[in-house]
Amino acid sequence: MLGALLLPILIASDAGPLDGALKATEAPKTLRAAFTLRLESPDAYRVYTFDPRLSPGSRWQLIEEFGESDELDQVGAAWGTEAAPDSRLFPDDLRASLSRTVQAEDFGSAWRISFNHRPSINDGEFDAWAVEQFQSTAWLDPVTDRFLRIDHDLSEPVTGPRGVKLLRYSQSHFLESDPQFGLSFVSGIRVDLEARAAFRVITRRYEARIQEVEFFFASAEAAQDFVSARGSSLQ
Repeated sequence: MLGALLLPILIASDAGPLDGALKATEAPKTLRAAFTLRLESPDAYRVYTFDPRLSPGSRWQLIEEFGESDELDQVGAAWGTEAAPDSRLFPDDLRASLSRTVQAEDFGSAWRISFNHRPSINDGEFDAWAVEQFQSTAWLDPVTDRFLRIDHDLSEPVTGPRGVKLLRYSQSHFLESDPQFGLSFVSGIRVDLEARAAFRVITRRYEARIQEVEFFFASAEAAQDFVSARGSSLQ
């Protein structure tokens, strides 16, 4: 009954609330972040810190752990081996995935926008294939002009490159707004997947939460460029 009352509305991606929400996700490449990350599964957790201002060997640190979990160790190691783990906090490619006009369903407190996520230039072969299989949904607060959540779901099992078969996949990114710069950042990720490859089953089921975060620019000049482009002042 509720579904019948939700009439889709057409909104432009380059104007109004949606354009404002997209601009808030488009952080300049000179913006960096120091943060604390908590990875958690049903029986274990790991807490890491990252600060790009420290020496390379000290930037990524495990500071707390509980329980045995090869999965969380692998996820933590994957974040730590990246040149810039803080780039995961900045949503990208959303504007490229949306057409000039999209349909939204008004749920009162939020709009639901369905779209097909496009691969990023940074995606490898498997990642680029995988994102094209997902049904993606963005939840938008039309009052604050900010995204609340981005969901990616697999509707049915599919076979991809090198015989990898995705049996189940669900990933959600939860977003918050940084009060200093007004940009949206990923404050939480929830992953639930099952895949089969080379006669083995791979499962991932965990949550990643950003517990503390500090944003800053790579230089004073970069900060001033941001201020000039936004026509505002930093607090």
